[in-house]
Amino acid sequence: MKALPRFLAAFAASLLLAAPFAARSNTLEAIKQRNKIIVAVDISAPPYGMLDGQARQTGSDVEAAQLLAKDLGVALEIVPVNGPNRVPFLLSRKVDVVLASFSITEERKKVVAYSAPYGVVPVLVAGPGSASVASFSDLAGKTIAVTRGTTSDQELTRGLKDIPGAQIVRYEDDATTNTAVATGQQDFLVGAPSVLPAIKKANPSRDIVPKFIAKSYPYAVGLRKNDPELKEWLDGWVEANLKNGKFNEIYQRYFGMPLPAEMQR
Repeated sequence: MKALPRFLAAFAASLLLAAPFAARSNTLEAIKQRNKIIVAVDISAPPYGMLDGQARQTGSDVEAAQLLAKDLGVALEIVPVNGPNRVPFLLSRKVDVVLASFSITEERKKVVAYSAPYGVVPVLVAGPGSASVASFSDLAGKTIAVTRGTTSDQELTRGLKDIPGAQIVRYEDDATTNTAVATGQQDFLVGAPSVLPAIKKANPSRDIVPKFIAKSYPYAVGLRKNDPELKEWLDGWVEANLKNGKFNEIYQRYFGMPLPAEMQR
């Protein structure tokens, strides 16, 4: 029997973890009683999550998590995660919610719930400036780096399905993926546009530039299913902070561009 892809296997494992908690729960009330919200953030995925020069957690998702705790009136605990373990950490109740560049996908919607989206991330295909690449078909015979279990991984897998000779090299987090490209282990990668400055900083001689956008995904707060009180509160929180411009301020500060106009409306 053919083995399941890693990200599907992770989902299957997460379903088993979630089984004892299938009944309706009230995480919002538990957060208030605890006086603390526990949030999963990928600290290895700049500019969503990273460490600054003083080893302090920062990034757009870190600021969103801080805003979430402030608006709830509770303390914040951030639990570092990576792409593959975001869903298992949520479903095993190690965290209350996920704010980790958590794109909305049909696969994930089978096992988790989402708030209204508060940002958007394009899936970018990048490579050497001298390379002529305008579509997945131009990656025939190429080796492409990607972070395992991410939407970039999913789009790359779909895009290369019928492309001869293309090879995917999967890494466990964005930092490792970036290092692989910065050191020349691979010349092509698929990820968020935010990975390119990190590669340039690590190796200024590497001329890795955008080639084309494979797809754009809105991202949102991830929560467990059957938790209607928390979902209702989060949807209202997202709406309020889109309306007052706070999410747009955070997005512009880290991405150098505003949120899409339709999202701000």
